Amino acid sequence: MNKFIGTGVALVTPFDINGNVDYVAFSRLLAHVVDGGVDYVLVMGTTGETPCLSAAERRQVIDFAKKEIAGRVPIMVGMSGNNTSDLLESIRNFDFSGIDGLLTASPFYNKPVQNGLYAHFAHVAEVSPVPVILYNIPGRTGVNISPETICRLACDFDNIVAVKEASGSVDQIMRVVENKPERFTVISGDDGLTLPLIAAGVKGVISVIANAFPRDWSSMVKAALDGDFDSARAIHYKYLRTVRMMFAEGNPAGVKAYLAQMGIMQNVLRLPLVNVSDDLYAKIADDIERLKKVSGF
Repeated sequence: MNKFIGTGVALVTPFDINGNVDYVAFSRLLAHVVDGGVDYVLVMGTTGETPCLSAAERRQVIDFAKKEIAGRVPIMVGMSGNNTSDLLESIRNFDFSGIDGLLTASPFYNKPVQNGLYAHFAHVAEVSPVPVILYNIPGRTGVNISPETICRLACDFDNIVAVKEASGSVDQIMRVVENKPERFTVISGDDGLTLPLIAAGVKGVISVIANAFPRDWSSMVKAALDGDFDSARAIHYKYLRTVRMMFAEGNPAGVKAYLAQMGIMQNVLRLPLVNVSDDLYAKIADDIERLKKVSGF
């Protein structure tokens, strides 16, 4: 059974004013999203500022999340790289106890062709002790995993169970849905496209906005998956402005600005990422007030 259907949340990593991982705030965030009804969490994804954490910090953050969540929801962990042999070694040496899935992005910068992508993910599937979720995000990696390569991998490896699709191409995503094996799940990687993609056959989202608004976003996804598109549309349009502002100056700068103003964590990022502009921060404050009036969160 695929555990990654519905609303997953790509967790941010809170930092204190000195730039250290803030575990008090992280505990508060984990309680906020799990109590808010998300179906699973992703630790050490892009939104977690993973490239800006040391290997020791990444291990500590994962261990802390496992302890705090204590089996209440499944945990997906992000592990990617553009050196296949190094990534395989990292997977072999990783303690996957308490971990339910591995999210792995296409290799970045060196831009492999489709046969290279296939071989890379095939090797990952061969060594991973947990189900593998492909991550297609060409805007960050510089290379697109084609629908044909995704479906080939899905057919050839039983433990490649899903793809997080953040290509931004609805046509491409529909081609995957159309041609994938039945057991394989397509997950939205874009909050703003989640509702229309569910209508096209996608089975949920790995969400950024659910860090801040887990209850409403989970309700929207559940309603859409249940075919109640009137209810889902109402929530989608209530938050569409929020989604746009959250990504206007990059991720996770936008969601951290929301979370800071909601009292969940400090508004601190690690270089080369920086805070949103003062102008956007003020607009986010206004948006939070708007949402309080219509949602009462």
